[in-house]
Amino acid sequence: MIIQAEKTYTPEEYLEREINSKERHEYINGEIIPMTGGTPNHNQISLNLSGTLNFALKRQPYRVFVTDQRLWIPQKRIYTYPDIMVVQGDLQFQEGRKDTITNPLIIAEVLSISTRNYDKDEKFAAYRTIPSFQEYLLIDQYTTHIEQYFKTDDKRWTFTEYDGIDETVALNSITFQITLEDLYDKVEFETVE
Repeated sequence: MIIQAEKTYTPEEYLEREINSKERHEYINGEIIPMTGGTPNHNQISLNLSGTLNFALKRQPYRVFVTDQRLWIPQKRIYTYPDIMVVQGDLQFQEGRKDTITNPLIIAEVLSISTRNYDKDEKFAAYRTIPSFQEYLLIDQYTTHIEQYFKTDDKRWTFTEYDGIDETVALNSITFQITLEDLYDKVEFETVE
């Protein structure tokens, strides 16, 4: 029996396929991975955070992106679409591109069962190779729980977690706060009986 190896793609092949595709895909060091669709809770949390951020940062030198903005992580050869990104100052693009940015300040991911471990481990490690990256939020969509990581020094990160609906998440890299009550507004958790 012959086992056929998976085809690997160059970044250029991926981009050509991605631009002409109706679905979004991540690219991880030669492998193209389809992205799954979001749940209503995932979308509501993303909307609540991105909308509040966008309003709070109006007329300031920050841009807020949600879901469809591609990010290139050159050291890890990864193209990905973070749930939410905040960029400070001018957008920096991958060389030769105007649709792929490289300089996020803050990234937030809404965790799903299928991506939880990847978002917490490999993806966070990849994000940390980006020089501009300073803060990471991991938001649970199944219960009120947030993990916040903030860069305090080269290779040093501070960790804080939030569980109470009455707690407030305060970002460190920008002046911004949001209560868990507002972040989880209209999110419906399943009850276990």
